[in-house]
Amino acid sequence: MHADQPRRRMAQNYLLVWVDFNFDEKDKDCQNTLMHLRRVVNDINICTQPDACVQFLNSIGDEKAFVITSGSLGQHLVADIHDIPQANAIYIFCGNKSRHETWTKKWSKIQGVHTNINEICEALAVGVKQYDQDSIPMSFVTVRGDASNTNLDELEPSFMYTQILKNILIEMKHDKQAIKDLANYCRPLYCGNIDGEETIKEFELTYQPDQAIWWYTRECFTYQMLNRALRTLDAEVIINMGFFIHDLCKQIQQLHHQQVSSYKGKPFIVYRGQRLSKADFEKFSKTTGGLLSFNNFLSTSQKREKSLEFIPLGLDDPDKMSILFVITVDPNIFTTPFASVGDLGYFKDEAEILFSMHSVFRIGTVKQRADKNNLYCEVQLQLTADDDPQLRVLTKRMESEVQGGTGWERLGRILFKIRQLDKAEELYTMLLEQTCDKSDRAHYYHQLGNLKHNQVDYKMAIEYYEKALEIREKSLPSNHPKLATSYSSIGLVYRSMGEYSSALSFLEKALEIYQKTLPSNHPDLATLYHSIGSVYRSVGEYSKALTYFERALNIRQHALPANHPHIKTVKENIESCRQIMKK
Repeated sequence: MHADQPRRRMAQNYLLVWVDFNFDEKDKDCQNTLMHLRRVVNDINICTQPDACVQFLNSIGDEKAFVITSGSLGQHLVADIHDIPQANAIYIFCGNKSRHETWTKKWSKIQGVHTNINEICEALAVGVKQYDQDSIPMSFVTVRGDASNTNLDELEPSFMYTQILKNILIEMKHDKQAIKDLANYCRPLYCGNIDGEETIKEFELTYQPDQAIWWYTRECFTYQMLNRALRTLDAEVIINMGFFIHDLCKQIQQLHHQQVSSYKGKPFIVYRGQRLSKADFEKFSKTTGGLLSFNNFLSTSQKREKSLEFIPLGLDDPDKMSILFVITVDPNIFTTPFASVGDLGYFKDEAEILFSMHSVFRIGTVKQRADKNNLYCEVQLQLTADDDPQLRVLTKRMESEVQGGTGWERLGRILFKIRQLDKAEELYTMLLEQTCDKSDRAHYYHQLGNLKHNQVDYKMAIEYYEKALEIREKSLPSNHPKLATSYSSIGLVYRSMGEYSSALSFLEKALEIYQKTLPSNHPDLATLYHSIGSVYRSVGEYSKALTYFERALNIRQHALPANHPHIKTVKENIESCRQIMKK
């Protein structure tokens, strides 16, 4: 598509920009070139002017692009785009190779000068494979003397997200309709990509759960979309691929149990070569002795030489560091399943060891090495044991935050907890589109209302809360506690807006239901009393405010520890009212 047209959702970790004055979408040579390029990169954007290329690259945010340009055009364009962070690599496509090889050597992002489309595609395939290898998402957890004091808000969001997500997806059940739904979801993303469309059709017709590893290692749309979704925490894709992630985790787990005896209880070493951004490498230096999680499925090799192939010779990118992970694995540890892929993989690689999603390692030493005139850092990692105290405490803390409800509800709560509100909104919107159940729809509308209230979008918050309330009023008894929840939430938005009369009206409706249906010492009553008290204080009715604050305090003192922040807050509000009333 042309770069100035609306962009569709990306399926891969990267896109391609083709810059060509003479591009004609009706020309058969151009069509043939596009067909070849789409076998490597699905998302192709055409620019017929250099300025359009610069503008497009600057518009794609955190995405990365591979750029193809002609030699004569490239001589001027490269200077303008080389230092744009979104330009990952540049390829020169020309008719006279020798003419352009000299000037291209001074630009580190130029990956070669090529005279035919097959050469370009081969070079591009190497580049995108390297980028996929380098872009696996990681999270770091620093070592602490007392792991129980780790605040979940301090953890990198992806660490918690993928841990909870993995647990949820392993528990969930899917039917064959999920396969058709994924195929239908993927087709528009690969529209115009003949190979991609045929592969999606093959997947829809033939996929079986025991083929998950084969489909993942095939590096087709399943591999591409899953890697991108877990890197960007794309809730929509993750939901659609939920069954595939489940099957992949399960197959690795089953193989681990089948293969464990072959290791005879002896630890062994696997390797992974890749490049890291200097920012991530800095995190390593500060996290030695701490935890590192790969928030995706992790491919490693038992052959050191094979892993070194992913460490490019020379410093072709000054913003990246070449890394060789040397991973010590105890086969008796079942915290993170792993499996020897062997004949089950698409490429029949006997040396490949595939770790399940969210594999966690303890970081050891970091040393500089040299191999065939190539400098790199060797990082020692050790698979965390089942009884690792820091990991065990973190896992329990995360699980306690999201107990109860369906898997997707728990995931939504953890996203809300770690303030990933945009991701939570994406999740709830997607779930809303996929369900006809009235109770679920009301719940998702209500959660969207909570999100908008937190984002200070009061108009949308009320709109979502009212949609939830409308469903509940039609389907629930008039004194149902969920109606009170809706009334209370709407009242709190009006309080935030300073519309105190409307706030009191809704909060009192909620109170009427709670007083009929809940025990007199229920925590929800305390919360509601406190909310009503705060509204009365805002309108200057301090005597009424004091009454409600004292009711809230009475309940909380019987239910919470004396030093709980909720008790402190209500005591401060009581004292504030008393001081004002004395004046």
